[in-house]
Amino acid sequence: MKSAIEAIGDLTANEDLGAVATVIDGPDIGAKVVLDDSGRQLAGSLPAGLLEAVAADAVGLMRNEQSRTLTYGDRAVFVETIAPQPLMLIFGAGHIAQPLSVLAPVLGFKVVVADARATWATEERFPEVDELVVGWPDVVLERYELDTRTYVVMLSHDRRFEDPVLAAIRTAPVRYVGALGSRRTSRERVARLRADGWTDDEVNRIHGPIGMDIGAETPAEIAVSILGEITRVRYGAGTGLSLVGQEGRIHPQRGEEPGTA
Repeated sequence: MKSAIEAIGDLTANEDLGAVATVIDGPDIGAKVVLDDSGRQLAGSLPAGLLEAVAADAVGLMRNEQSRTLTYGDRAVFVETIAPQPLMLIFGAGHIAQPLSVLAPVLGFKVVVADARATWATEERFPEVDELVVGWPDVVLERYELDTRTYVVMLSHDRRFEDPVLAAIRTAPVRYVGALGSRRTSRERVARLRADGWTDDEVNRIHGPIGMDIGAETPAEIAVSILGEITRVRYGAGTGLSLVGQEGRIHPQRGEEPGTA
């Protein structure tokens, strides 16, 4: 079996999801195991009877990119998720896309901005994105795999941009898809998709109107509201409410619901 360092190196190099679980308190302190995204042991070991419980909990944490210290009897185990860089595909190079493309990398995203309008999709307006595509969505959709590490943000009201993206994500396991627009625009989009045969589950995957209600007015504030919603989806946690007045741990422990501790 590989060493823990080799296994971690492979996960990182291959951009695979995994976790490292280390006993940090109690008997067997220092014992470590490296797991893949299914909970399979790649390297290291844990005491008998502990590995199965840790692996099961680690799978849930990995799914939501969370790292936690969990308690098993008299042992405390720190589970650290190793996740590849998430990809944000922004369709539409308008004013909201600019601050969004600046803030998203701070949260660890690789950012691609695409727009067929050459006067909008310029290096002057998007100097630091990972890729700027002057073209229709199909150019991006052919270039990037739409998987569980993909976050799709549609910031154009033009159906020529929206429809190809919606068709592509319909059966793709993207982690998030959001669409800019008023409530009326969102209702019209839903009606159009239902008429095309989309199921409730398929329609409900689309976050539209996009973002969280924080009273955002400016493009930068709207970008923050979008990233707030994306963060909540990314980690599978959070209420979107102010922490003021909330009881319990900010980060629930194993088996807890937010606000129960």
